[in-house]
Amino acid sequence: MVKKEFLLFDLDGTIIDSKDGILDAVQHTLFQYGIEEQREKLICYVGPPIVDALIRFHHFTLEAARKAVPIYRSYYAVHGMKGNEIFPGVVEVMEKFLRQGKKLAVATSKPIEVALPILEELGLTSYFTVIGGSSLSGERPHKVDVIRYVLEELGVQDPAQVVMIGDRSYDIEGAKQAGIDSVGVLYGYGSIEELNEAGAGRIVEVPADLLVLIE
Repeated sequence: MVKKEFLLFDLDGTIIDSKDGILDAVQHTLFQYGIEEQREKLICYVGPPIVDALIRFHHFTLEAARKAVPIYRSYYAVHGMKGNEIFPGVVEVMEKFLRQGKKLAVATSKPIEVALPILEELGLTSYFTVIGGSSLSGERPHKVDVIRYVLEELGVQDPAQVVMIGDRSYDIEGAKQAGIDSVGVLYGYGSIEELNEAGAGRIVEVPADLLVLIE
């Protein structure tokens, strides 16, 4: 077991199953550029910032990716924000951590203007001391920026007391860049190969495993 006081949770693929809304919005956005893709081939878009994903997976230029973002966000705002479900077992795990005196936070690449309403609708905001995300105005564009913001808001003095919990390589790499430990989860959208390659400190299969791993 590892002793941690501050637990940072990714949102998509770690707390909530948001895949359908994201994939629909990505598919719609690509179609506006004459690109037709089957939804199951777009799972790579769940996790990273949309600009980075368009550049990496469909070779958009930075300028083109930025112009595509409003298309994605406007579609997602109408069609994608209502179909989210909490992964089974996550709430129970968070409640047990809170009873142990842990401080929980969200560190997501989603714009805070999107993430906060989702968490409010699902009744989850009270679980977290800090909810951090990117911004529609362009602030905190990378995962490490979000993590550093959350650490500052939490008033963390000792990075050794913090762990980032997420399902994609971006969570693990952001944690490494911020100088904190990480745990990869396999019930989300990433694979064990992706998490190992990114350098996840530990990997769990289901939410309940976190209670065994983190003291």
